[in-house]
Amino acid sequence: MRKTALITGATSGIGRATAHEFAKHNIDLILCGRRQQRLDSIKKALSRETNVHTLNFDVRDREKTLEAIASLPKEFKNIDILINNAGNAHGLDPIQSGDLDDWDAMMDINVKGLLYVSKAVIPGMTERKFGHIINIGSSAGKEVYPNGNVYCGSKHAVLAITEGMRIDLNPYGIKVGAVNPGLVETEFSEVRFKGDSAADNVYKGYKALQAEDVAEVIYFAVSRPAHVNIADILMFCTAQASSTIVKKEF
Repeated sequence: MRKTALITGATSGIGRATAHEFAKHNIDLILCGRRQQRLDSIKKALSRETNVHTLNFDVRDREKTLEAIASLPKEFKNIDILINNAGNAHGLDPIQSGDLDDWDAMMDINVKGLLYVSKAVIPGMTERKFGHIINIGSSAGKEVYPNGNVYCGSKHAVLAITEGMRIDLNPYGIKVGAVNPGLVETEFSEVRFKGDSAADNVYKGYKALQAEDVAEVIYFAVSRPAHVNIADILMFCTAQASSTIVKKEF
């Protein structure tokens, strides 16, 4: 039986890599993102391998999120796999000089956006007593580091919500887990440093995780036998030992 997966933040990084990985395994795709041009490009590339439907919305917008997912055509209505991947980090300020707009963006996308999408998808899963949810967390959800304050808080919230979901959805046989990457070489740092050249140095001197590495682990989690649930995965590149310790060679 073919499965259908909904992936948020599918236009770049881990989300896009996961779409490609799932397509290789004949999983039908609902790709969500804010950039329609990118969604169109990914759909064109992956439609050769699987069935693809795109939804253009911002997870921060509660009404648009609920409307978009409610608008799915009949053949995409039954979502078997939800990958809550959309997320961001803004700024690296200490708490006393943090930017309120940055704080809002992180909490709105990383926490509330995840909840809005889940609210739209979970009822269909509970009705069918079938489904698998993977929330993309971060090593920042395991360990707080200097100037990580609100971002770390948002990712700690993701892990708490994941555990709550797993408990509440247990009676319905729905699997829930989290994949928590450390340093991954994506657009993430460009956003966090707001275009500052410092972003160029984040991945120098060592081999960071690639989006494809994380996508393979996500697929591993969703492809386990029915009686196996991968509840929580923390993954680092070999050079990374913790949020603050990275072995670099120049």
